[in-house]
Amino acid sequence: MVGVALEAAKQLEAEGIDAEVINLRSLRPLDVDAIVTSVKKTNRIVSVEEVCPLACMGSEIAAIMMENAFDWLDAPVVRVCGADVPMPYAANLEKLAIPQPDSVVQAAKSVCYR
Repeated sequence: MVGVALEAAKQLEAEGIDAEVINLRSLRPLDVDAIVTSVKKTNRIVSVEEVCPLACMGSEIAAIMMENAFDWLDAPVVRVCGADVPMPYAANLEKLAIPQPDSVVQAAKSVCYR
């Protein structure tokens, strides 16, 4: 999803929103310090991942940030996840099931109250 997030960041930049994209590279161990540092800088989090929203890494990141960076958040944590459906095999349906740059842009605007 890094490519999707970077494309969304380009679109946001054109609209005057400077988005920071973090590629965590590994989830175990999770680089909590990198996320907290970003929250302290931006005061917001939009997590992006392909999986369905139930019990996903975005949920864990939201919980960890509530514990470690709550005082710096100016907006709720927003998760952009895949659709809560079995992953389709057909490419056109798969594209509909996973997050696209437009959904990330919309989520980022929502945490910026635009």
